[in-house]
Amino acid sequence: MTGKVDRYAEAERTPVKSSSGLHVCPYCGAVTTQVIVLNGGSNSGKSGIARCLQAVLPDPWLVFGVDTLIRAIPASSRMSAAGIEFASDGAVVVRPEFRTLEAAWIEGVAAMARAGAPVMVDEVFLGGAASQQRWKKALGALQVLWVGVRCQSAVAAGREIARGDRVIGMAASQAEAVHRGVVCDLQVDTTHTEALECARAIAACVQ
Repeated sequence: MTGKVDRYAEAERTPVKSSSGLHVCPYCGAVTTQVIVLNGGSNSGKSGIARCLQAVLPDPWLVFGVDTLIRAIPASSRMSAAGIEFASDGAVVVRPEFRTLEAAWIEGVAAMARAGAPVMVDEVFLGGAASQQRWKKALGALQVLWVGVRCQSAVAAGREIARGDRVIGMAASQAEAVHRGVVCDLQVDTTHTEALECARAIAACVQ
């Protein structure tokens, strides 16, 4: 079954139409990629794509995600004390306390990339464009490939139920919200496309 893979660019990155009809961002493959940011809602397939990318890319890439940060919070500490709560309907409530921890973590990830480690970020832009802007500010002049990972809400919700370790409703609430106002270099859709195929499309844009 054929899935959807789109490439597009920001206003300053004029898209060029390829012979296949796809709009390809000239950035893809033009310079050395230092960071790959995968943004998508819960159960969109980001983690699977990240693992496949680690397998298909020739160099070793480190993978970090928002779950990495959340797991770093002491188990003995209440999540609410760290400024993040998961509501029973799947909503995620984020307060300034968490933003402070998150900002330090993002700076740490950026520092690893600047030190020469290829870094992949598995993220959920809960604030849409505002979330992307926080990463852009920290990453600065690093060469970043921004990838939107989409999945139809109903499919993501089905995966959520099958996993059994997520708050029901999270996938549906995030499916579209995390992409609002976000500008990407490449977009993949895992609704009908396997993670490996998506990973290969992304890898083709990595120099």
